[in-house]
Amino acid sequence: MIPEIGQFALILALCVAAVQGTVPIFGAASGNASLMAVAKPAARGQFLLVLIAFCCLGYAFADKDFSVLYVAANANSKLPLQYRLAAIWGAHEGSLLLWTFILTLWMMAVTLFSKHLPEAMRARILGVMGLVSLGFLLFMLTVSNPFERLIPAALDGRDLNPLLQDPGMVMHPPMLYMGYVGFSVAFAFAIAALLGGNLDAAWARWSRPWTTVAWCFLTVGIALGSGWAYYELGWGGWWFWDPVENASFMPWLAGTALIHSLAVTDKRGGFKVWTVLLAIMAFSLSLLGTFLVRSGVLTSVHAFATDPKRGLFILVFLAIVIGGSLLLYAWRAPRVGLGGGFDLVSREAMLLANNVLLVVAMGSVLLGTLYPLFLDALGLGKISVGPPYFDTVFVPLMTPAIFLMGIGPLAQWKKASLPSLALRLRWAFGASVVTAVLLPFVLGKWTPLLSLGLLLALWIATTAVINVRERLTHDDGAGLAARLAAVPRSYWGMIIAHCGIAVFIVGVTMVKGFETEQDLRMNVGDHATIGTYTFQFDGAKEFAGPNYIAARGTFRVTKDGHDVTVMYPEKRRYMVQKQTMTEAAIDSGLWRDLYVSLGEPLEAGAWSVRLYHKPFIDWIWGGCLIMALGGVLAITDRRYRLAWRREQTAASAAPQPVGSPIV
Repeated sequence: MIPEIGQFALILALCVAAVQGTVPIFGAASGNASLMAVAKPAARGQFLLVLIAFCCLGYAFADKDFSVLYVAANANSKLPLQYRLAAIWGAHEGSLLLWTFILTLWMMAVTLFSKHLPEAMRARILGVMGLVSLGFLLFMLTVSNPFERLIPAALDGRDLNPLLQDPGMVMHPPMLYMGYVGFSVAFAFAIAALLGGNLDAAWARWSRPWTTVAWCFLTVGIALGSGWAYYELGWGGWWFWDPVENASFMPWLAGTALIHSLAVTDKRGGFKVWTVLLAIMAFSLSLLGTFLVRSGVLTSVHAFATDPKRGLFILVFLAIVIGGSLLLYAWRAPRVGLGGGFDLVSREAMLLANNVLLVVAMGSVLLGTLYPLFLDALGLGKISVGPPYFDTVFVPLMTPAIFLMGIGPLAQWKKASLPSLALRLRWAFGASVVTAVLLPFVLGKWTPLLSLGLLLALWIATTAVINVRERLTHDDGAGLAARLAAVPRSYWGMIIAHCGIAVFIVGVTMVKGFETEQDLRMNVGDHATIGTYTFQFDGAKEFAGPNYIAARGTFRVTKDGHDVTVMYPEKRRYMVQKQTMTEAAIDSGLWRDLYVSLGEPLEAGAWSVRLYHKPFIDWIWGGCLIMALGGVLAITDRRYRLAWRREQTAASAAPQPVGSPIV
């Protein structure tokens, strides 16, 4: 009965989405306040209905209801409860339900935190989001139903993919989807502004916090996925340019460009057309990621489906959403204008150049991801585009973007003086170059890429220090405490996010430049040295887990004769799906990780073993978290709240049309 309630809730949600996607938009076009007022209750009703469906599917997993096909295919009676609940989004149908649920959650947030918006604008935003949810609900109910019954019911389930039986499964997909779907709000703001013809600074100011929140979620989601791959797959890597990794990275690049473009539109009234295009691009790339994961056109550990009907539906949906939005953009954008002018040397010019580089870098990733698919579809053969391509193309594009990241915040709006900038930045440049050249020699190894990475990281850090120093030492007659209090949180958010990028670059540079590894055979009692650490293998013992049998190895680690830690890597065999998984043992620290993974058992109690020493690798994920922290700090800036209050006061003071409700 519970699955049928969930199914019925989805059908009702589809009907509500159809109303939400049409009536408010028509009301905004005709100036009918009653029709516009439908948007809020429809969005809240749709959220409630999809929440009911989501809870019903969760109950089916928790109750081990193997009469539901999706539950039988992705759970087992011996699967721990936390993984049974995470299995809700462990495959195709449930992940789409999660996507739709998060979309309605963002709709609910818009209804709660958009009181400052004009009624017509809010109606258009919620209407556009309703149309997007309509597509996903149609998808689920026609070709991807999570509540489809299995008759007769299975005695037990096939179990969740062993790769997904991990704590990372609990947090990574929801966090990633919060970012993916969050860009739908920026997209809806852009489409609503195009429909209303009001592409002004107010639109950008309204959209900025929503975009930044989505970007923060996506940043953390990508970091969690990278960390999960690092310890789960047993090969010690943190990024492999997998097509679905790329599918999450491309919206992040577009979203980063969008955040900076929105700042220019908000503060200077420029980049209006460019900002709208970036908003469309960011959400379109999120939808493209959905297509890549669920259409069956690629091979990936993330891919869920191989049903061509599903792929065709998503392709048509993509064409409607992306094509329709671009047609609207082509129709409306020429009437908007380019916004205010600026010199070649100015903060606007540097932000624009940075944005172009980010988009070109995104395009290079898109080309490397889709080109093999096009060749395969045309029957021209199969090729593999891997890390060598991406590393060769991506790094040269991002190097000038990072260089501009240090200069841009110090440049003046409209017109800046190049000699003045050079004078202000001379010490930062000199210190960065000298340190980047000499430090690798001190560390014992010099390569061009190692020196370049350190140069870029130091450049970001030193220019940030100069920026803060100039901000706090500006002679305006106020004391240091007053100047600190006057600095907006968005400024500190920008500084912290940029420093997060510096930390990230240090992590990538150091781990690529100085990591060491060994693949070797170890008998009980054998020693192996990697870096300054010695590993002693004390053997492996079998034990039984809840739904697997594992061999757990014991490695004693010493340094200079002193005990450091004891590490316990595992080799698990899952009984239902008959798959073998590697569970690496990792001793993490601020300056290095020690990494041990078991390979295959050999004769006489010996094992193949992989050992890693990875300096600074945790700085990669730490840098991502610092970036997200900067974004969180930026959205708490009081200027947004004050602006909203002013706009709300003005809206409430304006005369209301006859028959229109006061919201």
